[in-house]
Amino acid sequence: MSVVDDSYGEPLRFEEEASAPFAGGILNHGFQCGMLWGAALAAGAQAYRRCGPGPAAESMAISAAERLLDCFPTKNNHINCIDVTSFDMKETSGVFKFLVKGGPIGCFRLAARYAPIARNEIDEAFADGEVGAPETPVSCAAVLAKKMGASDMHATMAAGFAGGIGLSGGACGALGAAIWITIMNRNKEGGASADYMSPEAMEVIDRFAEASEYEFECSEIVGRQFADVADHADYMCAGGCSKIIEALAAA
Repeated sequence: MSVVDDSYGEPLRFEEEASAPFAGGILNHGFQCGMLWGAALAAGAQAYRRCGPGPAAESMAISAAERLLDCFPTKNNHINCIDVTSFDMKETSGVFKFLVKGGPIGCFRLAARYAPIARNEIDEAFADGEVGAPETPVSCAAVLAKKMGASDMHATMAAGFAGGIGLSGGACGALGAAIWITIMNRNKEGGASADYMSPEAMEVIDRFAEASEYEFECSEIVGRQFADVADHADYMCAGGCSKIIEALAAA
């Protein structure tokens, strides 16, 4: 996120620090690589700068996130941390093996390759200007962000998380948004920003797991993947995932 933001000359250090819990695929749970969450946030920031708040910006953020997943430069198109690294970071032994075998170096190299690709994909996604957008709500993650009192900019930044990041069906985008906003709020109150395995973030995961019946993948929770932004918007308009969103917002 930091590298992409800097390439636009628009650093967002406070928001970037709060993205640390995405490391290891959400607090080492092995879901989508933290680089994807960070790139989606950077894309959302650009969507907000171009369009301001609203369904058009949220739709652009989701479209950019789709492209960011499609171009993620890993073997066999893996996007989950556990598949990219081949280590289960939830286990102490997995973290140890990852460190000993030079895993961080590989991830730094991947980040160096991916950042310019991500910047190009974001530019391409926004090249045609504003896109036709359905009526709100467009993004589950943006809805959750607003319920948590986030600013219009932060809600738009999180919009690309919808449907498990870019409608890919991966780990829940609303969960990712809730963790990110929770850490931003904690840091704003003087919390230790370096501790990405924070108790506050773990509490968010616990609330989510209970509300989702311990399913984490969007496609498993919903029972399918979303075809496009309009499909996801229709699902949200019909009250989709309201139980989960209310549980996450109840900080």
